[in-house]
Amino acid sequence: MKILVTGGLGFVGHGLCKALLDAGHEVHALGRTIKPNPAKLLAGLVYHSHDLAKDAPPNGCLDGTDAVFHAAAKAGVGGTYEQYRLANLVATEQLLSASKYHGVPRFIYTSTPSVVFSTKPIREGDESLTYSTESFSDYASSKAQAERMVLSANDPSRIQTLALRPHLVWGAGDPHLMPRVIQRHRSGKLRIVGDGTNRVDLTHVENVVHAHLCALRSLIANPSLGGNPYFIGQDEPVILWEWINHVFAQIGLPPLEKSISYRTARTVGWVMEQAWKFLPMQGEPPMTRFVACQLANDHWFSCRAAEKDLGYKPVLSMKQALEKTLPWLRAL
Repeated sequence: MKILVTGGLGFVGHGLCKALLDAGHEVHALGRTIKPNPAKLLAGLVYHSHDLAKDAPPNGCLDGTDAVFHAAAKAGVGGTYEQYRLANLVATEQLLSASKYHGVPRFIYTSTPSVVFSTKPIREGDESLTYSTESFSDYASSKAQAERMVLSANDPSRIQTLALRPHLVWGAGDPHLMPRVIQRHRSGKLRIVGDGTNRVDLTHVENVVHAHLCALRSLIANPSLGGNPYFIGQDEPVILWEWINHVFAQIGLPPLEKSISYRTARTVGWVMEQAWKFLPMQGEPPMTRFVACQLANDHWFSCRAAEKDLGYKPVLSMKQALEKTLPWLRAL
């Protein structure tokens, strides 16, 4: 098949491109990078440099395409709402509209559990959770709007759509999660937020890629499938700070012992949000209310719907995933 992957040079997208190429598909990657790292240009991969926030995909990009994986997004906690709106909502609207115009029959959207996050813990959350009404994350808000749009576009007679919500993706090549945690610990700036007993899902990138392939196979096998979101995880929630300290021990770092209360972290987060909003601050704020909630609260999800509809089960356990990732983590 001919398949388009947006964000094809990114963490999840690049892994997906490799898996699709290995399966013998014609794979096109679309991204904003004008001069990509040659190491990212896999043999057989067709790369298109384009900004979806500005215009529809270039001519020829979607002609004869059998499936679109929309994995590109602006993540994080820095930047303005307009930047998130353009990258996550407008870009999705452009791609979805173009996919319909060109008769693409399948559209798989890489979403996030953040679309249902609130200030309350989530334990074994499922797809009955409603979209968040909180307004402290422009990333979550823009992704929720885009997900709704993608799912409402589902029409088995024209285009099948679904959304995958992988949680805290990590593994070799992770550009954000574990490198940031390790760097902050080495600099003495990391703190346990809350009482240190919260459980979370962390999902290895190979399981996330596997979930995307499961989704594609399921859409092909079941023409009536579509219109729903699916949480993607490991089915092995860990005690977050205990697991992080285990990783530190494995890579030769001392345990993290200093902590900050959840209430204090939220207050600090609010102050930093205001500073980054009204002052010329560089980079991302080290703490926000959204980050405080993520670091202190339980948030783990059930994969039963993904298993039932998509045939998804993790291909790597947490133990196997860590063993596979440790050499890379030790080299950071």
